[in-house]
Amino acid sequence: MGLMDMIRGEFVDIIEWLDDTRTTLAWRFPRYDNEIKNGAELIVREGQRAVFVYRGQLADQYGPGHYQLTTENMPIMSTLQGWRHGFNSPFRSEVYFINTRPVTVPQLR
Repeated sequence: MGLMDMIRGEFVDIIEWLDDTRTTLAWRFPRYDNEIKNGAELIVREGQRAVFVYRGQLADQYGPGHYQLTTENMPIMSTLQGWRHGFNSPFRSEVYFINTRPVTVPQLR
């Protein structure tokens, strides 16, 4: 990622996936250093599931809805990263969006 991606990451607090192609199974949210701010907003649309992975381990998952990411609604992530009384600095995690709708595959002839 370049300098503009890093700067954009400082201001973007919304984590979402916009894809209407119905051909993608999963998509990794691009984030500089995988840092997510406390209070960031997660938007999971119908037909999607968001999965948080911390150090290769499934940490938390969310179904369709709109969430503000805090230690109260991320209990597994809070335990894995050792937060006891909340966190104020960015936390590191990979976020994957999984398509739960049927995927259209072109027919081969």
